[in-house]
Amino acid sequence: MGKLVVVHGKAFQEEDKFQIEGFFNTLILHGFTAIISVEFFEICKAINISGIDNLKKYNESSETKSAMFAFSFGGDGTLLELLTHVGEYEIPIIGVNMGRLGFLATTSLEKIENAVLALSNADFEVDERVLLQMVSDRSMFENKNYALNDFTILKRDTSSMIKVKVLLDGVYLNTYWADGVIVSTPTGSTGYSLSCGGPLVLPQSNNFVITPVSPHNLNARPLVISDDREITFEIEARSDNVLVSLDSRSAVVPNDVQIIIKKFKKTGKLVKFRDYNQFETMRNKLNWGIDYRN
Repeated sequence: MGKLVVVHGKAFQEEDKFQIEGFFNTLILHGFTAIISVEFFEICKAINISGIDNLKKYNESSETKSAMFAFSFGGDGTLLELLTHVGEYEIPIIGVNMGRLGFLATTSLEKIENAVLALSNADFEVDERVLLQMVSDRSMFENKNYALNDFTILKRDTSSMIKVKVLLDGVYLNTYWADGVIVSTPTGSTGYSLSCGGPLVLPQSNNFVITPVSPHNLNARPLVISDDREITFEIEARSDNVLVSLDSRSAVVPNDVQIIIKKFKKTGKLVKFRDYNQFETMRNKLNWGIDYRN
């Protein structure tokens, strides 16, 4: 068996068929062997991608643990989903942008064959990103209790706001009267936290951001803290349940749930190529410089 790579993705346009086929052929050319998620296999099969019938398919994340790399075809949500397949093994991920608004992708479909060549020649860097971990007295998320972007507590419906008491290392910080509270990593600072008024934080800043969602008090502002702190939550709500999420996964839990957020002992690894520029990505995605004076 060649050098094993994991492949996962979402639905794509039929016009992308040729480049997807080229990707699988290039893997073989450079001595890689693909193991493809069942979900992405069915997508490729429906569009008649040639040569995939002989690929090994995986259902369980344990089947990916010996892989060297993992490819995500889609947007940020697809990459976050792939992280739950390979994250516990710290397999480096290549995010392939399929035309969506994604901050995490480090290459495009048009450059995918060059990306495979770069992997074969070891012409890349690995960008390590902090993950946050949720510790709770309730079993959630099939024990994949880590996230690259963020953790949230939200009210479940359109009823009244909830009260979220927050402690740092066991010391009382604040009680937020709000629709919810977000804890974001630097990677996730461009996501939900940003839309709720949170700051942009560069990767490797060693921080978490606590951002209230629609707070009742206007002086409740986002707070940047060191990522070596433990954040404890105590919740009061009129409804019996609240919504808890890790990245794109969510669960309904009783409002007496006990939750601690802290830095995970493992990191998320993203592959960066020579032509990747983090600041250019931010400028493009956030439309910086779009001004008639420029």
